[in-house]
Amino acid sequence: MRILVIEDQEEILQNIADYLQLQGFTVDCAQNGLGGLHLAVTLEFDLIILDIMLPGMDGLTLCRKLRQEAGIHTPVIFLTARDSLEDKLAGFKAGSDDYLVKPFSLPELHARVEAVLRRSQPFQGNRLQVADLLYDLDTLQVTRQGRNLKLSPIGLKLLERLMKSSPHVVRREVLQGILWGDDVPDSDSLRSHIHLLRHTIDKHFDTPLLHTVHGIGYCLKAFKEDADEV
Repeated sequence: MRILVIEDQEEILQNIADYLQLQGFTVDCAQNGLGGLHLAVTLEFDLIILDIMLPGMDGLTLCRKLRQEAGIHTPVIFLTARDSLEDKLAGFKAGSDDYLVKPFSLPELHARVEAVLRRSQPFQGNRLQVADLLYDLDTLQVTRQGRNLKLSPIGLKLLERLMKSSPHVVRREVLQGILWGDDVPDSDSLRSHIHLLRHTIDKHFDTPLLHTVHGIGYCLKAFKEDADEV
């Protein structure tokens, strides 16, 4: 998923961007209101993290312009040092979906990002879908073109994260963390599990969905574009 972070303090901006990228998100950045507005109306994002005090155009004005003039309803999380009830109400009135007061922890920001993204997705029950590949998280049933596919527990973990992040790339270290935490095997076990997953979901179908971006990670999408296969 793709996130736009608009924050004028360079250190905070870089910390947020680095942390979210490690969680598997694609992150674009802007350090002023006008630049952030330009990105928000010209590119498609799943979420915007927006500081209120910005040079050029403040975050409240930017959010109102997105909602009222551009007709863009991308979820917005405000970041601000203002913590009064009046400030929070002003943020929600401008069109924000959540409000996080500085200073904040990056894990809390990540949790709020995940919560807002869940609320913004069309309700499909507890089911994931990428092209003709379906994964029911309640029954752990995976199908493609109506055919049942058998995956190991590790394969199911990989598939869930890749489907939730589709069509964006999930970095290798993120997938390794999901499978093994800090105790990553010395051998290239992730590569082996990805090979097994690709064999299961792609081998007997015309359109490949699982792609490798060498040196970075893996993604699920219907069209190859510039990804390289192993």
